[in-house]
Amino acid sequence: MSFALRTAWASLRARPGRTALTATGIAAAGLVLGVALTVAYALSTGFGRAADRAGLPTIEARFGDRDPADVDRVVRSLPNLEAASYRFERTGLRLEAPGHDTRQGVLQVVAGGRRGYAIVDGRDIADRAGPPEVVVERGLMTDWGLRVGDDLHVGRLGPMRIVGASVAPDNVAWPLAKTARVTVSEQALLARFGARPGERFPVNTALLWARDPSRADVLVSAARQSSYGLRGLRFLTRGGVEALIGQAAGIVVALLVAFGVVAAGLAGVLLVAGAQSEVRRALDRIGLQRAIGAAPGAVVGVHAARGALVAAPAAAIGLVAGALAGAGPTRRVLASLNELAPGAGTVALLLAGLWVAAVGLVTVASALPAWRAARRRPAELLRGGDVAGGRPRAGRTRGGLAALGARLVAARRLRFASVVAVLGTAAGVVLLLLALATLLTRLRDDPATLGKRYQLTTRLPPQDTGAVEAIPGVAAAALRYSIDAVSATSLGSPLKVIAYAGDHTRFEAPPLASGRRVRSAGEAEVGVGLADALGLRPGATLVIQPRSPREARFRVVGVVRTLQDEGRVAFVRPDRLVAAGAALDGPMVLALRPGADRARIAQGLRALGARADAVRGATGDNGAFLGVLAGLLRVVAGAVALVCLHALVGALALTARERRGAVATLRSAGADARALRRLLGGAAAVVVLPAIAVAVALEALVLSPLVARLAAGYADLPLGASVAQIALLAGALSVLAWVAAWVTGRRLVREPVLAGLREES
Repeated sequence: MSFALRTAWASLRARPGRTALTATGIAAAGLVLGVALTVAYALSTGFGRAADRAGLPTIEARFGDRDPADVDRVVRSLPNLEAASYRFERTGLRLEAPGHDTRQGVLQVVAGGRRGYAIVDGRDIADRAGPPEVVVERGLMTDWGLRVGDDLHVGRLGPMRIVGASVAPDNVAWPLAKTARVTVSEQALLARFGARPGERFPVNTALLWARDPSRADVLVSAARQSSYGLRGLRFLTRGGVEALIGQAAGIVVALLVAFGVVAAGLAGVLLVAGAQSEVRRALDRIGLQRAIGAAPGAVVGVHAARGALVAAPAAAIGLVAGALAGAGPTRRVLASLNELAPGAGTVALLLAGLWVAAVGLVTVASALPAWRAARRRPAELLRGGDVAGGRPRAGRTRGGLAALGARLVAARRLRFASVVAVLGTAAGVVLLLLALATLLTRLRDDPATLGKRYQLTTRLPPQDTGAVEAIPGVAAAALRYSIDAVSATSLGSPLKVIAYAGDHTRFEAPPLASGRRVRSAGEAEVGVGLADALGLRPGATLVIQPRSPREARFRVVGVVRTLQDEGRVAFVRPDRLVAAGAALDGPMVLALRPGADRARIAQGLRALGARADAVRGATGDNGAFLGVLAGLLRVVAGAVALVCLHALVGALALTARERRGAVATLRSAGADARALRRLLGGAAAVVVLPAIAVAVALEALVLSPLVARLAAGYADLPLGASVAQIALLAGALSVLAWVAAWVTGRRLVREPVLAGLREES
């Protein structure tokens, strides 16, 4: 082993340029790996991390205002209960700070017990009488530029000192959420109002922690049976909270996580290809070592040690750089979702594991081709075993310097195939990245992505439907009812119920996964997300508890693929919801004819006393959140672009080094820097053109279907690169090829001509 290390170290020192090139490739792969997997890990575990730190309750029950003693008497009798706490909430509160204000504040008045949120800056409010103080959710503090110690004007309570910032993972953060939460102490408010001893605020929210969280349904069922007299009772479990968070950005985060998996695969391909390419460069040295009697095991040991010595520092630098590059955008995404980033220790352990895997992969990838080469005849290795042979053909010299450069690269067939594969894989990932960016934009702006066939909404009563349909350009109009409900068979599991009086496919037609469409009042189509959560299929019974006194039952006749609410939706007709006592309300939706004049339609609606509202996409119009996601995509795109550039520079530099004699002969015959760039440009072009074909095929046949399946099995994602994006990729690769030819040409011009001529002789 000491011989292998000494020989490997001497080899690295003897060829610093080649060593630096190999290390750069490994660092680029480490950069992609560091960005992709740290982002994927942070996003996929953010909710669980925040929920654990905040002590998210097993069940959150909301109801009308009640005396806390009455509620506590019922709650304490529940089975499987470990702890409970209560709070009083008021919505529509005005919050003010210098330069900012909103009327969408939510005041939470808490007494003792668990809070259900985590303090991430400052401290929690004290459970005693004292000066007015408040804990503010982190999203509001970040958006308004507030700090601990500042004053926040809270409705009629006036200015209150901010003592802490909180994260409650039961909802997304302001401004992604439309409400901003602040928390105050009940004791402090009672003392401020001069309340008599024993007086308390009413409560309308109960936080319940189960002794055995796996049996949360028992606790919910008992709570429902004991809830007689509670108005507007609603339950939400921890799983339901996670589903609701996913409705805000779940598909976006899932796409990023799936992309991270694909990018990690790319990094593995790069590491293996780089290690094997380095061994192929050394075939002549391996042949010489075998010719003078070196054992195959010694040759393999030298190359394994060489790969490890190069990979250890290079992979560490790339991984750390990737983790640092992705850390900022990832933290901002998690903050928007009220989730927490992993700690430094966790990230360090993850990077250490990735580093061990990367170094081990390079070591094995260096040893295997060296072992295969060491078993070949030394004479074959000394001749250059992978150079294309054969008799020269007539016309072979035609095409000028560009054609000569192409032949120089293609002569090494195995290496040529390896470079094309690496560059094509990296370019395929870039195409996937462009397709993802387009999909995010469509999810934001295009309602058709969600299967919606209506383009406008308005507020009018049902009797005006005929008048609306008479407006030129309107194809159909109907009231769209949408209510929140929970499953009566899986208590606490939330879902969205969408009801149309007639055929809903005129306005919303998500593709069928199985079954058929709704034809009568007692039937339902359910999303794949809901079907998976509740084990539903055509023929099953869906029992829901809307915000009404009674349950509603439907026979499932179809399962549809829809992005809305993570697929936890049911399409029904309103009859049974009305019979259950549900209060139905919703806008009138308008499906327009092709080429309809929206201004004329808006004028017609104004004549009826209404206005037209455009339909939004899946993620709404929160520009800041989408900007953060775009930042993440840009970071990964930059890393992959570096990989493409390195692959091209490496291929050209290696070709130029191996063909020093031919290049020197051309220079001695008068070839200048421009001629060398044409030579190298032809070499780059013969790699880029097949790489583009590989990239297009890989993205269309493998990467896009894989990411769509990983990100959302509950929906049909229209993910795929367009012709314009393919053209953009081809142009970008052409620019990179020119840059690679320019960089390599400058290095060749600086090399003495005589050195190459001596090698040729």
